[in-house]
Amino acid sequence: MLILKNLTYHPAASPTPILKAINLQLAPQQLGLIVGSSGSGKSTLLEILAGLATKTRGGVFWREQELTPLHLQQLCGLVFQFPERHFCGGTVLEELRLGHPELMSDRIQEALNEVGLGQLPWSTPPEALSGGQQRRLALAVQLIRQPHLLLLDEPTAGLDWSMRRQLVNLLAKLKQHWSLLVVSHDAGELLEVADHCWTLQHGTLMSVTPEALKTQSSKAELVSG
Repeated sequence: MLILKNLTYHPAASPTPILKAINLQLAPQQLGLIVGSSGSGKSTLLEILAGLATKTRGGVFWREQELTPLHLQQLCGLVFQFPERHFCGGTVLEELRLGHPELMSDRIQEALNEVGLGQLPWSTPPEALSGGQQRRLALAVQLIRQPHLLLLDEPTAGLDWSMRRQLVNLLAKLKQHWSLLVVSHDAGELLEVADHCWTLQHGTLMSVTPEALKTQSSKAELVSG
C-alpha cells in the first residue's frame, strides 16, 4: 500500500507551498485518480513519487517502510504527459532496451503483450505508431522495469474518443497486477475504472467520490455547452 503522510513541497523560490500536507492511501491493484486544473500541483506530486523531486516535509511509505527518492525511483514507473515526445529509440526494440541492453526477448514480448502490442514488429519506428499505440509503448517501457506503482500524467491527453476508450480499457486490465495513480485535468472516462478519487486545488488534496466528480463534470459540460 502506498501511503503519503503530510507530504509538503515548498521550494525556496515559491511564496507558498506547491503541495500542502498531502495525505493519501492507495491499496495494491487499485487505480487512484487525482483531478485538478493546470498549476494545481499534479505533475509535481508525481515527480516526487517518482523520486525526481524531493519533498520538503512529510513521508512517503510503501508497506510501512518510509521511502527515499532512490527507493521511489526503483518502486515507481512514471509515464509523462505526451510520452511520445520523449522517445529516443529508432525502433520499438531500441526504445524498450534503452538502459536495459541485456534485456531478454521473452521479457520484451511479455511487456508488449501486457499493453496489447504483442503483434507489433519490433523493427517499427515509434513515430510510425498511432497516438494510442505510442501511449501503450510508453507504458511498456515502464513495465519492463517491473515497478510496483505506475504513475500516469494526463494519459488521455490529445487522444480521440476511440483511443481514449482503448487506453481506459487497458488501464482497467493493468490494475489487476499493478497499483496505478493517474492525474488529469478532466476525469472523463477515467472515472469508470477509478477505485478512489481526489481533487487537487492550489496544492490541497481532498477525497471525493466518483459520483461527485461525475456530477461536477456534467455541470461543467452544461456550462461550456
